[in-house]
Amino acid sequence: MTNEKMISFQPSALCGTGFQSETGRCCKTLYMLSKHTVELDQEKGLEMRKWVLSGILASEETYLSQLEALLIPMKPLRAAATTSQPMLTIQQIETIFFKVPELHEIHKDFYDALLPRVQDWSHQQCVGDLFQKLASQLGVYRAFVDNYKVAVETADKCCQANLQFAEISENLKVKSTKDCKDQSAKNSLENLLYKPVDRVTRSTLVLHDLLKHTPSSHPDYPLLQDALRISQNFLSSINEEITPRRQSMTVKKGENRQLLRDRFMVELVEGSRKLRHVFLFTDLLLCAKLKKQAAGKGQQYDCKWYIPLADLTFQTIEDSESTPIPLVQDEEIDAMKIKISQIKNEIQREKRTTKGPKVIERLRKKLSEQESLLLLMSPNMAFRVANRNGKVSPVICYQHASDNCFCFFIHCRSGFKSFSLTSLELQMLTNSCVKLQTVHTIPMSMNKEDDESSGLYGFLNVIVHSASGLKQSLNLYCSLEVDSFGYFVNKAKTRVYRDSTEPNWNEEFEIELEGSQTLRLLCYEKCCSKTKQNKEDGEITDRIMAKGQIKLDPQTLQNKDWQRTVIAMNGIEVKLSMKFTSREFSLKRMPSRKQSGVFGVKINVVTKRERSKVPLIVRQCVEEIERRGLDEVGIYRVSGVATDIQALKAAFDSNNKDVSVMMREMDVNAIAGTLKLYFRELPEPLFTDELYPNFAGGIALSDSVAKESCMLNLLLSLPEPNLVTFLFLLDHLKRVAENESANKMSLHNLATVFGPTLLRPSEKDSKISNSSQPISMNDSWSLEVMAQVQVLLYFLQLESIPTPDSKRQSLLFSTEV
Repeated sequence: MTNEKMISFQPSALCGTGFQSETGRCCKTLYMLSKHTVELDQEKGLEMRKWVLSGILASEETYLSQLEALLIPMKPLRAAATTSQPMLTIQQIETIFFKVPELHEIHKDFYDALLPRVQDWSHQQCVGDLFQKLASQLGVYRAFVDNYKVAVETADKCCQANLQFAEISENLKVKSTKDCKDQSAKNSLENLLYKPVDRVTRSTLVLHDLLKHTPSSHPDYPLLQDALRISQNFLSSINEEITPRRQSMTVKKGENRQLLRDRFMVELVEGSRKLRHVFLFTDLLLCAKLKKQAAGKGQQYDCKWYIPLADLTFQTIEDSESTPIPLVQDEEIDAMKIKISQIKNEIQREKRTTKGPKVIERLRKKLSEQESLLLLMSPNMAFRVANRNGKVSPVICYQHASDNCFCFFIHCRSGFKSFSLTSLELQMLTNSCVKLQTVHTIPMSMNKEDDESSGLYGFLNVIVHSASGLKQSLNLYCSLEVDSFGYFVNKAKTRVYRDSTEPNWNEEFEIELEGSQTLRLLCYEKCCSKTKQNKEDGEITDRIMAKGQIKLDPQTLQNKDWQRTVIAMNGIEVKLSMKFTSREFSLKRMPSRKQSGVFGVKINVVTKRERSKVPLIVRQCVEEIERRGLDEVGIYRVSGVATDIQALKAAFDSNNKDVSVMMREMDVNAIAGTLKLYFRELPEPLFTDELYPNFAGGIALSDSVAKESCMLNLLLSLPEPNLVTFLFLLDHLKRVAENESANKMSLHNLATVFGPTLLRPSEKDSKISNSSQPISMNDSWSLEVMAQVQVLLYFLQLESIPTPDSKRQSLLFSTEV
């Protein structure tokens, strides 16, 4: 992101004896500025070219590893073919692996030539000749596609005739690349043989993206145009011959069943939570249980139930007349997270000792148990899946609304007839799920390598610039989510950009990260309806248009400069800029040098100056939020636009009399963000540095009577401005939670948002742990944040604050301001 400076010319500069020379200098200056602007635009385009090429390299690396997995069994199969007991004949081998070596050689040459050019990148670097050469070799793909159907049929017959080959074909190992750590280690032969066919359909998209970011004056432009023309002509000539992916793998010949989506979800079975893998096909929904793998055997599934889409009905638990589903309390979820953090600390400590691997293995087992428990207990949304004949009525739980992929595909059941599968057909279908699954890894840190990042802690500033690729004018907005403990949480939402094919938001948001590794972007079409639908039809919901995500790479984001990127999804491209501030800097409370303002100024100074008990900024923000924000979904959790928050901050700091008018015209999330920012930037936390260790110790007490006495005495020991302001805010947060059914903000959610803001000490290296053993920064910080949340939650859950003496009581109940 570049800083734009406005250049102004004063009329006086054109007067006097130096008029002509000054005019010449002005013209020269304007020329240089325009030239510089053009150079900047070209530089941005060239940087985007490098970004696109980097993505192509990563894709080529993955594709090469898939081709290599096909080549590995070829040599031993050929050798065995010349023996007295061949596994396959030479002709069968040639048919199944037809043109695979040639494809591998073509792409290996392409990758080896492209890699050094991208690594040694410059504005003059050319790559068009490589893509033109690659396009000229598409004839090999023509031969592969013509043979593809015969290759698959031959492989299938050979598997039926030879069990040893069947075992080999189901367990082909694909070498994981650095960008594909979640890729399954094993793939089937049939799945890998489809990769080149799939590759053909992607070639034109890749060239189109690269050409779009190549200036027409660049030497690459005509070469890329030529390569794109060849690819498009080739693709159009074979499009009708390419067999749709995953077709005819699970049904009889002539029928068409395809896998649409699959997810790990949680099923409630007689009140008990069970992990399931749910598969949505074009004609049925299948729920399977992953079998425990025996030594030397591949992955297998047991079918728990299936429902034809023609018979499928489901409703949210809120709409169901049956008994509500008991969900796990947020406090219990937090306790599990704390336990996981503590076990991770122990593992790190043991790695630095010489006690041997047995202790670490035992801790890893405990970690796996806790993470499995967290995985089962975390999902907090549910719907009831029912068969019209009433035979099946399971309850499926999921973690976030955007993960509910099944609701988007209800329309798939139209046109289908009810049917039932024989036991043999059901077994074949369940067995095929191993080949068809797209989600291979259960989201647990035990699946990660030791050297993988544990996530980012701090603040991520994101600018959502614009979107392109829409085929029709829409009312579009974007939602930003980040992951925390394996699940995604909505953190920001752009305004609705109305009736446009190229929305330009240019909105900045500040998102807090808690061990986050991924930023997810969802594009929605704002749906409006003049007529209210019946309850059984469901309420009008905004339609999701596209969903994509980007890994938050610590190496890339450690630079303090803005990083430009593009998220491509379903033909739509959204341009973003990101900048990360680590917790080392974001946790600092920086006193303001301008004592006449309110941000960064001690609370007692502000209240004394204003002659009030509660700072004006707190009162005005609370009043506006209670006026129109109590029903806002995610109030205080969803980030407001950063520019609006900074504008309000400047208005309060300058004592702007029109600040109330500004607030009425702003999005309520920006006002909530301004209030949070005020407390976050206090030079000392509301609970004070001096008392903070005592609060952290008091909340850890196990005896409830001792805890209540300790916590209340500490609260009443706060300075008067701090105490009155906190009680004022406490009442407000309770009123927000009373509207939880509308705003989805429980007392626990509010404590999670405000706990660190109100309690985080100003000391850089504060610790709540008294342990003499060193603990990692990430987990230490996580434990400290959880303690801060628990302190605030304790006071939010108290019905009233009892007072020990009349003097303090008169203070507590005089909060009218």
